Amino acid sequence: QMAEKEKDCANRLFYLALPPSVFKPITSMIKACCMSPTGWTRVIVEKPFGKDSASSADLSDHLQKLFKEEQLYRIDHYLGKEMVQNLISLRFGNMIFGPTWNRDSIASVTITFKEPFGTQGRGGYFDEFGIIRDVMQNHLLQILCLAAMEKPVTTSPDDIRNEKVKVLKAIPSLSLSSCVLGQYCGDPDSDHPDARLGYLEDPTVPEGSSCPTFAAAVLKINNERWDGVPFMLKCGKALDERKAEVRIQYKDVPGDIFNGGTVRNELVIRVQPDESVYVKVMTKTPGMSFNLQETELDLTYKSRYKDARLPEAYERLILDVFVGSQMHFVRSD
Repeated sequence: QMAEKEKDCANRLFYLALPPSVFKPITSMIKACCMSPTGWTRVIVEKPFGKDSASSADLSDHLQKLFKEEQLYRIDHYLGKEMVQNLISLRFGNMIFGPTWNRDSIASVTITFKEPFGTQGRGGYFDEFGIIRDVMQNHLLQILCLAAMEKPVTTSPDDIRNEKVKVLKAIPSLSLSSCVLGQYCGDPDSDHPDARLGYLEDPTVPEGSSCPTFAAAVLKINNERWDGVPFMLKCGKALDERKAEVRIQYKDVPGDIFNGGTVRNELVIRVQPDESVYVKVMTKTPGMSFNLQETELDLTYKSRYKDARLPEAYERLILDVFVGSQMHFVRSD
């Protein structure tokens, strides 16, 4: 039926927004019956990409037997967000950051994802995966790669993804002693009815579930640039606010002449809400005194770019698929 309606060169794009359990049979049928005879065929694969290393490798092997790498688009919508894409521009397009972007100047890097609501009746689905599979091992790990990777040779997709892989290879396996897991409970005094329900009070959640809804982990990167710098990933549901950000904290100023009056500089890249980049710096208080105070050099997008339209993450990424750019998609390795 598709072939009857197509004229001349026709391209076909398939988006697998489906349960992972049916990925294999559906992609096999796409390969057998639905490939474009006259143009390109591309397949977008939504998360979760497997449930553990073994199932992820099994799915990857299956897809690679059916399609070439340039036909596969493993989508992570966080890679389509404005400020995540801006990380490469900030790091490699400004001389001011490059010389200090290393273990000599940076004390820690914290990548945070917070949601102010719980599972809202979708606990049955969430319980199969948990917060680590849902957020940490994809969204936050991809942001870590962009924050920590070396400068790519060019901005071509493979050069950028090569550098990401190098970062991942330099990260030792995570130990339990470097993790904190939690599960939210209800607040009976809250005015919001959703906040009064704990995770286990969601009727779709299995009784006695130990599925984590909060996770924090400290990763180390064993390379020359980042040796000794902790990369802290934190994510959770039913927290105090909605926020996703990257916070780079610099070390204390050596040779302090202000009697401990300084606090550490921070570069903060806020992914959502209210996209912004701001730097916390020390300045003299206005007036006659010579006291120090912390202030911010602030680039908030809605203030600076009032008429700019920021596309939705999926909007950017699906356009990338149309034009064949894999820069913001995850490669098999």
